[in-house]
Amino acid sequence: MPREITAFSNPLIKRVRNLRDKKHRREEGLFLAEGLRILTEAREAGRLPQYLFYTRESANHPLVLALVDAVENKTGWAIETNADILSKLSGKDNPGAVVGVFAEFEAKLDDLDRASAPIWLVAERLRDPGNLGTILRTADAIGAGGLILVDECVDPFSVEAVRASMGALFTVPVARAPWAEFATWLRKGPGQLVGLSLDTDLDYQAARYEAPTFLLTGNEAQGMPDFMAKACDVTVKIPMLGKADSLNAAVATAVMAYEVLNQRRRA
Repeated sequence: MPREITAFSNPLIKRVRNLRDKKHRREEGLFLAEGLRILTEAREAGRLPQYLFYTRESANHPLVLALVDAVENKTGWAIETNADILSKLSGKDNPGAVVGVFAEFEAKLDDLDRASAPIWLVAERLRDPGNLGTILRTADAIGAGGLILVDECVDPFSVEAVRASMGALFTVPVARAPWAEFATWLRKGPGQLVGLSLDTDLDYQAARYEAPTFLLTGNEAQGMPDFMAKACDVTVKIPMLGKADSLNAAVATAVMAYEVLNQRRRA
């Protein structure tokens, strides 16, 4: 049966609040996801929270009821609470209807089937959780096989990244690896590595992309290092006609991803 917690001093509330901190997420192997849409996406993708928090006001919503039933049937805990506690858990003044605590999950490079999709996204040293979440949304939108995070990227399980992904974290495989490990894995099979760079004259629409295409986006401030650019099969640039010298990393990734997708559609 669903449980009820209304006290801020409850040990579980304190434990869950701590998951907003990366150190505690790593120690617990758990992370937070907030919002009815995101948790519904997770449920439809076959992932359920270990703990589900919801308010009495939302208890009769059909999607909340579906989540409560699914969690309880899978031996998780569905916990009724109030808006103040939900706000403390989510870190938002106006929290969504639900907050879930999920076990972290992550693909390994060897788990990825490069033949399963013609497009894959690769991000190197991303620092902004909003960019990471947006790139995940792009990956979901174009049917990418997954997102590979190279070297020290922002935590994909941070509250901000999960929120920005709008549920795509649960639908797009995410793997993390050092550059050397990724480069070795990539060259063990087919795959064209395409880098986004300002140090090239090749327009992104002039290049021809081969499946599977791995689109590599560099760090927001520095771009990719020279040795990574040299390791690419091709580097391309998006024309900049105004005063700005580059696009936001997530925007550039989306522009490139849809160019690759459109070439596939026209083939």
